[in-house]
Amino acid sequence: MAEEPDRALEAAETLAHWLDNRFLDPLLGLLLPGVGDVLGSALGLYPVLLAWRRRAPRALLARMLLNLAADAAGGAIPIVGDVWDFFFRAHARNLALLRARADGTAVRSHWSDTAVVAAAVLLFLGALALPVLAVAWLWHALAARAAS
Repeated sequence: MAEEPDRALEAAETLAHWLDNRFLDPLLGLLLPGVGDVLGSALGLYPVLLAWRRRAPRALLARMLLNLAADAAGGAIPIVGDVWDFFFRAHARNLALLRARADGTAVRSHWSDTAVVAAAVLLFLGALALPVLAVAWLWHALAARAAS
């Protein structure tokens, strides 16, 4: 008897393929500075949500969030961040972690993982805020310059 295909995992694979292998993530950051990085990170939350629904250990969730945080923080740097997005490939890294979880080879949870997860969430939110703050600062600076 053939196994049913895992549609959710297939969707995560397709998403990672487009974001990292087809370079949609770096292109979003290049074409939509700030907003593109936030959008790429938001799309990257799907595999994290999938892992959470499947009751993955908190350490695995923390690793996935840290990958997205590193991707968002690196991508927030103009021009250099877009190059960073080409090489870091957070979505492919998270897909590998998700696959490992599906195969049963993922890391085991430990009591200290709660602190790691909390730190990962804070870093992820901070990394998401960086491009937004950068765009707001740039907007303010341009408005002040136009007023003078």
